[in-house]
Amino acid sequence: MKSLSLLFLCFSFSLFSQPKATLVKAEYIFTVPPTPACHASTIVELSKNTFMASWFGGKYESSPDVGIWIATNEKGKWSEAKQIVDGIINDTLRYPCWNPVLFKTKVGKLLLFYKVGKNPREWWGMKMTSDDNGKHWSKVEKLPEGILGPIKNKPFQLANGEILYPSSTESLDEKVWNIHLEKSDKNAKTFKKINIACDTFGVIQPSILQYSDNKLQLLCRSRQNAVVQTWSSDNGNTWSPLTLTNLPNPNSGTDATTLKNGLQVLVYNPLKKGADWFNGRYKLNVAVSKNGKDWQDVYTLEDEKEGEFSYPAIIQSTDGLVHITYTANRKNIKHVVLKID
Repeated sequence: MKSLSLLFLCFSFSLFSQPKATLVKAEYIFTVPPTPACHASTIVELSKNTFMASWFGGKYESSPDVGIWIATNEKGKWSEAKQIVDGIINDTLRYPCWNPVLFKTKVGKLLLFYKVGKNPREWWGMKMTSDDNGKHWSKVEKLPEGILGPIKNKPFQLANGEILYPSSTESLDEKVWNIHLEKSDKNAKTFKKINIACDTFGVIQPSILQYSDNKLQLLCRSRQNAVVQTWSSDNGNTWSPLTLTNLPNPNSGTDATTLKNGLQVLVYNPLKKGADWFNGRYKLNVAVSKNGKDWQDVYTLEDEKEGEFSYPAIIQSTDGLVHITYTANRKNIKHVVLKID
């Protein structure tokens, strides 16, 4: 009888200790889209209960009129969207803007990175900063030659103040994808590149997860029908060979974050690729792991076969809630708040 009671207690503990996600809020950032198309959102917490989101928007992806837009959320309400930067080079030349990434440093400086160029093979990195949570911005600054900044997902700041930027490149013929890291000082003034051996894998758009003992993990978009990973045991200076995870990936962007309780959270399209680039992007899930190796789906954000829900961004706010933004049918940006424990 005692053994049966013990077995029941162990089963109960296992059952109730499994991570779970509860929906707090789901909303679109704008009721009337300011542009015909938008994509590649990013989100940051400015202060308690105040957030900023950014994305690129214009007639269509790669259209020269595409610029970087922002909106702020104060006390649960999104402001009107406004464009803050464009890709105008001179009176006769204009390029589209791409993939903004917002990040607030430990000393309170707000960073906005984005790319400018006619395509992801030939774009270059740009940066703006703000000391007052985006009320005023610095002049636009082009990043040093060979430095692109974070390609899609947010940076990670080390305990010593240095900042790691997950980045990647695509060859002109589109056949070769490679990830790398870029590291800056705490003020994002000086940069250096950290190469990662990609072997035969084609990977881009990594995100950074944190573990104890200076251990980091990168999770990457791939063309291998799976999320691809690499590990570092020295704060990102050197990296293990790339390996496949057991997470499907239909050649679509993902994002991940480490929660304060140590749980790892990934937002991804849990399907395989199809004949067209958008195949597999109709379903968007949230998965949780305690060790970065064994993942469990805990929430389905979208599952609509005629839709496209992609390019998520994820953060944890001061109050412990998880905020996710993502592209909704290329027409809007959706904001979802979850409680994950």
